[in-house]
Parts: sequence; C-alpha cells; structure tokens
Amino acid sequence: MHRLTFALVSGLMLLTGCGSAEEPAQEPASSILFTEVTQQAGLAGFSHYNGAAGDFWFPETMGAGAAVVDVNDDGWQDLVLVAGGGWGESSETALQVWMNERDGTFVREPSAEPRGLAPYGFGVIAGDLDRDGDADLVYTSLGRDAVLRNDSGRFVDVTREVGVSEEAAWSTAAAMFDADGDGWLDLYIGKYVDWTSETDIYCSQDGQNKGYCTPELYPGTPGQFYLNRGDGTFMDRTEEAGFGEALGKTLGALVLDHNRDGLPDLMLANDTEPDELYLNRGQGTFEEVGVISGVAFDERGRARAGMGINSGVVDDTGEETIFVGNFSSEMMGVYRHLGNDVFLDRAASSRIGQPSLLTLTFGIALADFDLDGDLDLFAANGHVQPQIERVKENIRFRQPPHAFQNQGDGTFADVWTGADEGASGWLARAVIWLDYDNDGDPDLLLTENGGPVHLLRNDASGESLTVRLDGRPEGARVRLFTDAGVQERFVRAGESYLGQSQIDPVFGLGSTARVDSLVVHWASGAVSRVVAPEGGEVRVEEAR
Repeated sequence: MHRLTFALVSGLMLLTGCGSAEEPAQEPASSILFTEVTQQAGLAGFSHYNGAAGDFWFPETMGAGAAVVDVNDDGWQDLVLVAGGGWGESSETALQVWMNERDGTFVREPSAEPRGLAPYGFGVIAGDLDRDGDADLVYTSLGRDAVLRNDSGRFVDVTREVGVSEEAAWSTAAAMFDADGDGWLDLYIGKYVDWTSETDIYCSQDGQNKGYCTPELYPGTPGQFYLNRGDGTFMDRTEEAGFGEALGKTLGALVLDHNRDGLPDLMLANDTEPDELYLNRGQGTFEEVGVISGVAFDERGRARAGMGINSGVVDDTGEETIFVGNFSSEMMGVYRHLGNDVFLDRAASSRIGQPSLLTLTFGIALADFDLDGDLDLFAANGHVQPQIERVKENIRFRQPPHAFQNQGDGTFADVWTGADEGASGWLARAVIWLDYDNDGDPDLLLTENGGPVHLLRNDASGESLTVRLDGRPEGARVRLFTDAGVQERFVRAGESYLGQSQIDPVFGLGSTARVDSLVVHWASGAVSRVVAPEGGEVRVEEAR
C-alpha cells in the first residue's frame, strides 16, 4: 500500500530556487492523504497495451483513456478502461468494463464488453445518446470509431445503424452536448493527424536511434460533428455547423458555457497548432474565435502542444478558467474569462506556469480534493520520448504528477510530495476523478501509456455534498449557496485527456456552518431549487 501525501500549505509555493535558505519552514495548515489502493481494489490485473515493439510508430505514445460510468444505475461508479491492442491483433479486449462491487473493489465484467472494436483505442466518453435513461459510450481509435449502446448493462456496437462514420482515421478526444437545444445529445469526435504505418517518418532525438516523431511532420485531420436526429441516430453536419476548417491535431475537447448564454460552446486543445474556441451561435452553428478570445497561443503568440483540457470556476470572480496541459518547456495554459468572450492568460499569476515547465501534462482533473470549498487541480504527467533524458538534462521520461492546491483566490501551490513513493514516476496520460467508495470525497484514477492504472483513494476529512442529477445532466450548471459564498460546477460528457470523470458533482463544505440552497440550471432551460440541503447526498430531479 503506497501512501501519497499532498501537504497542503496555504500561501507556500514549493518551487526549487524560490525563497531564501534563512526563511523558517512553514507548517502545513492541513493535509490530504491519498493512498494507492489499486491492488486492494482489484485493478492490478489491468494493463494498457500499446503494441510497441521497437518500430517507434507515432501512435504508440498516446494511450490511454478511461471513463467513469454508472453502468447499471445502482449509485456506484463503475469504470470503462481503454486497454489498447497490438498492431493488427484481436480486438476482443480493446475496451474493458470494471464493475464496482460496492465494497471498495472492482471486478471485470467481460459480458458487458463490446466485441469487434478497432484494437488500437484511445478515448472513451459516456452519455445518454438515445434518451432511454442509461449511459451509452463513444469509443475513439486509430481505426473506426464506435457508438456503444447500453442494453441493460451490456454495451452493443450500433455505430453503423446510428449513422456515425466507420471510416478509419486517428480519432482522439470526443464530447457529447446538446448543440441545437432540442434535448438530444449531439457528438463531436476530434481527430489527430493523417498517419499510417506506410507513411511513418524516421525521426531521432539523439542522432543515433530512431525515436517518436512530433506532429509537425504530419498533416492534421479535422474532426467531425454529428447532429442527433432526435431518435438516437446521427447525421454528419461538420461543414454546416462551422467545424469544416478545424485544424485537427486535437487531443482535448471540452464543452463549456463560459459566457452563460445557455448555449454550449466547444474548446479544442490542439498539438502544435493553435487551440480553438468554437462559440455556439444558436441552432447548432458555431464560430471559431480562439485567436481573438486570447486562448489560441501562449503569452508570446506561439502555438503549444495542447494535450488534456478542463475548466471550472476557481476564484471569487465567478468566471470560468480554462486549463490546458502542454509539452515540457511550455507552461500549462491557464485562461480566465474576463467577459465578452475574452480571456486573460494567468499561467504565471496563478502560480501554475512555473512548476509546470519541466513536465509534459496530459490529463487534468479538477475537484475539491481537500473539501474546503474550492476546486483544486491534479495534472497527470509523463513524456513521450524514451531518450529524452539523454538530450534534456532536466526533463525526465517518467514524471511525478502535479497536485495544485487552490489557495482560495485562484492561485495554486504545487503540493505533491508523493514522488518518492515511485521514484521513477509515471508515464501518465488520463486522470479522472470519482467517488468510488461513496464516502463523499473525490478519488482519482490515473492511466499509464503501456502500463497499469493507479487508483488513489482520498482520505480527506471534512463535510461534503454529492448531487445526484435525475434527468439529462449534460450541460447542467449546478450552484451551491452557502454562508461562505457560491460554488459552481458545469456538468459535461468528456474532459481531461481522452476520458470522463464522475458526472455527479461533489461540493466540499469546508467549515461552513450553513448551506442555504442548491440551484440546478438544466440544459433544457428548466431550473430546480433545493432549500437548505443537508450534507451528504441530495437527489435533484429535472424540472418540467
């Protein structure tokens, strides 16, 4: 059992070379103990397989995704894990379903798993595409993508019958959202680059050995947008909706409504291309405004290697902040909305930028890990070049994560102190949060490329409120009013890197003496209110 401690130090930046040796040490105000329970939870038998056999083919660096799904609607969070597969090998285990046994353990359920999937998978997200009350899946891969209908806890491939393209392409991040306001979830599938084993390019980092190429050498592939016909089947409306000129090289897709107009927007994190922000102009049409909004480039006007993406309200301005994971030697992107679809680059002032320079960040999880009433950030890190330590003295191949504790004002302290538990670090990719043991605090699941998953149990002390949303949760804005202020969560299908966290929000209550009310603004425009909900759990039905 590995104990991974976040020493949460208010106002203290743990940065090499910052401060003087004469400054007295500060005692932590509080701490969170994350305990790795992968083996005890029954997940040690899982391993992602990327097929690497010395050819250094580009896709081998990118896996793998994971999603939190309550498969059987029993109130306990299950896991869907992208297992990968070798080149041209059987796809029988490309996607694995691990059911929560409600006792802190998971058991794989092969009978729930779809068959015949393209073996080289990347991402998976969940949402009720056919409005039958359970969560369906969308699986992205290097071959054909798949729409997987939930039939009483068993996932069935219905891609062809619902009208989603089966053409082989390198698909990555996906997102479900009601783009046109008709009450049915539409679908965006992000694409990466035009790569095949026949077009693979020889690249080397050290001048002697073949290594993995970077995406600049390959043309990007634009994503596809599918409009739901209102019966769970889809039609391709990429051009008509305004996505036809998308740059491609997309690794992160995030639905948000930063301008609070009730229309879901879409931001794409692109690898070595400008990030893109698509504003919803109504009736399912979009306008790309990334450059003029200030989210396309870094502070010097350069495109970065965008990976995972997430957003949330992290300070008392009430405005959304977008976080984008980038390559080593590039700060993590931090953009706070100022109003009028304009964002301020806060990478440096948030105190996230400097600590993130030496790491390559893929997944980003936002949750209130210390239950003090504001969102903290966990970044999953790991490099893509096995030879990187030969050519970059200060950058590691396997890397520790970042645990950025919110100081209550939108500034953060990197308080991860668990690196010594695994001195070699991780080749981390996706990171998603879930309350797998239903104890009221957000735990973490982290995937490794070509390796295991890690389940980190959060043993935080403090009160919290979990909100169970009965209805159509995707696109809902949930606001909790307490005597300490207002907390907010936006519910989305698809986030972080190639994955999806728990859809039911968890609010930390800190030292709050009184909870005033809970308000849910549903995507339909309906509003539900609960007066003085007690801590623990509250179930909210969509207003009619």
